[in-house]
Amino acid sequence: MSGAQKVADRPSAAPPPANSVDRFFKISARGSTFAREIRGGFATFFTMAYILVLNPIILGSAEDKFGQRLDSVQLVTATALVAAVMTVIMGIGGNLPLALAAGLGLNAVVAFQIAPLMSWADAMGLIVLEGLLICVLVVTGLREAVMYAIPQPMKQAISVGIGLFIAFIGFVDAGFVSRIPDAANTTVPVQLGATGALTGWPMLVFCLGVLLTIGLLARKVKGAILISIVAMTILAIIINSAADIKSWGLTTPDWPDKVVDTPDFGLIGDFSLFGAFGEAGAITVVLLVFTLILSDFFDTMGTVVGISAEAGLLDEEGNVPNLGRVLLIDGAAAVAGGASSASSSTSYIESAAGVGEGARTGFANLVTGGLFALALFMTPLLTIVPLQAAAPALVAVGFLMMTQVKHIDWDKYEIAIPAFLTIAVMPFTYSITNGIGAGFVAYVLIKSVLGKAREVHWLLWGASALFLVYFAIDPIEQLLGV
Repeated sequence: MSGAQKVADRPSAAPPPANSVDRFFKISARGSTFAREIRGGFATFFTMAYILVLNPIILGSAEDKFGQRLDSVQLVTATALVAAVMTVIMGIGGNLPLALAAGLGLNAVVAFQIAPLMSWADAMGLIVLEGLLICVLVVTGLREAVMYAIPQPMKQAISVGIGLFIAFIGFVDAGFVSRIPDAANTTVPVQLGATGALTGWPMLVFCLGVLLTIGLLARKVKGAILISIVAMTILAIIINSAADIKSWGLTTPDWPDKVVDTPDFGLIGDFSLFGAFGEAGAITVVLLVFTLILSDFFDTMGTVVGISAEAGLLDEEGNVPNLGRVLLIDGAAAVAGGASSASSSTSYIESAAGVGEGARTGFANLVTGGLFALALFMTPLLTIVPLQAAAPALVAVGFLMMTQVKHIDWDKYEIAIPAFLTIAVMPFTYSITNGIGAGFVAYVLIKSVLGKAREVHWLLWGASALFLVYFAIDPIEQLLGV
């Protein structure tokens, strides 16, 4: 059902507000109840709570330029804190049932692409810069201009490419796919398992996790991803206690001595705003920030519109209520995520689970945010999840992001070829920036070859020029004697 239809179907005369809270959040006015909002808040939390496990695993599994890793316990605290605070702020300031947390895809960029070029503090400083720039774009009204510059199929291709990239990370982290040790003597760069076959109990946990997750998704079970993570973690603990396995990887599934503990806020405020320029160079930093803005920028816009439409909150012209404040809070969430070393935080499409349970206002966010705050004190319980139990979620999220491929017109080569390059180059080069750059350059080139150069927005010309410099940085540095 369209947003316009939902607006039309709403009762013309809403019941009077029951109290000041009802009046502030417009609960009755939007055809909801406190019970629905509370139920929706719980549904959203349990649908997206997997980020408390995945974000620390993704960020904690990578090393920065100096070989340093972020502490997983501190990452759980940072992830939960930012999600709790920003979700509540969105509920009060934006009055939408739209929860926020560290963005999957964005954290992969930070972990596997940015951190190897600089220190973790420098990398998180780039996230802060990205968030500040998004806020500037919102305040100045330039966000809409940038949004219109990039063709919709290219935006969808970026999401699809990130989905494949995330799925590939999941397969690699679980050990389902691995590099061939002596790759120089073969034309095959990767293989199944560690030896060309699937072996060991941890691999069984991963495979069962994938099957359970996709089965639950097919049944449209709410919280499918979280259910799979919890179930496979319990299985891993049982297997580990029975077999005493030493090959789980970064996290061994041992039951902790205590379930509740004091949060460790050691990563909060550990960022360097401009340190990246000295470590990676101005051109690289500009391109990285551009990639972060692009990923965060359009995912947020699509999520906000989609959730609002599903909740029947769009007006007759298809506009989102309080859009300016919503986008500004989302930009502030990126700043908060970087300043807390939790990576960029953004709006979550999983909020649709809460909407499906009846949530229509920001009151549901108070419930979701409160549950994230409660998770701050359960860090020991959240850090026993092995990669093999969490990685199936990456595969599942990759699938969900992949579904946007159906919207691309594959018969129209001027769109299909750039979209294909965007999608393929990301996982094949283990770089989101490379995929976006390849797609942009191909799009501008093909449009020019077809005599349609004037159809390309000047922002795309500028971005493509930056990407050409990025791809040719080595010969350029040699010519300049750098």
